Amino acid sequence: MTVTPEPSAAVTTVGAATPATVVAPRPDGPTHGGVVVVQDARGITPYLVSVCARLAGAGWLAVAPHLYHRDGIAEVDPAGSWPSAPRQMTTLTATGITTDVDAGLAHLADAGLAPGRTAVIGFCMGGTVALFTATRHAVGAAVSFYGGGVRTPYWDGIPPLVELAPALRAPWLGLYGEEDVLISVDEIDALRTAAGTAAVPTELVSYPGAGHAFHSGDRAEIHRPAAAEDAWNRTLAWLRAHVAAG
Repeated sequence: MTVTPEPSAAVTTVGAATPATVVAPRPDGPTHGGVVVVQDARGITPYLVSVCARLAGAGWLAVAPHLYHRDGIAEVDPAGSWPSAPRQMTTLTATGITTDVDAGLAHLADAGLAPGRTAVIGFCMGGTVALFTATRHAVGAAVSFYGGGVRTPYWDGIPPLVELAPALRAPWLGLYGEEDVLISVDEIDALRTAAGTAAVPTELVSYPGAGHAFHSGDRAEIHRPAAAEDAWNRTLAWLRAHVAAG
């Protein structure tokens, strides 16, 4: 009997100096394209690695830059770093973020994937970065899971999402919880309206009964399985429609 190996994660350096978790599809299966996966505020956790593995299992080359590496946090953190996350994310800069995300995109390009066959997916602050990236690069698609900074920016040099959204250069999917204590329904509606003015396809789906980080399966108190499953299925469909078919 032939055993098919499952996708496995490896930490490597992309670009000049950015550590990243890279998970490739199984060698006997198709590669539809590549995805830069942008971490939530907790950093590179087993949860985020599992997201990369799920993407790889679906045929996508996944690259997750370790955005906190300038603070000496360059490996996968099994503890999750949640208590320090609000402080840790303030150490990031627009320059550092764009350098690391662009290093991930360059890694996908070196793997032979043209911009139209790449995407950016982010969670929490990573969702903010995903939308921002899709205004800087004409990638195939972008997906933001509950990206904040909708009206008030997180970092100097990255405007609020409602200001960025009209300039989207890639099809964008937003996935938000209507009970998010960090992002109000009013902000969700404003972002949906702003994204609707972009020259590319956009969609924002909001889930009743779901709050912030509803996709985080490692946090039982906030995980909402039905919303998480629907959001994940929509993500894969968005990638298939705008990247794999491109």
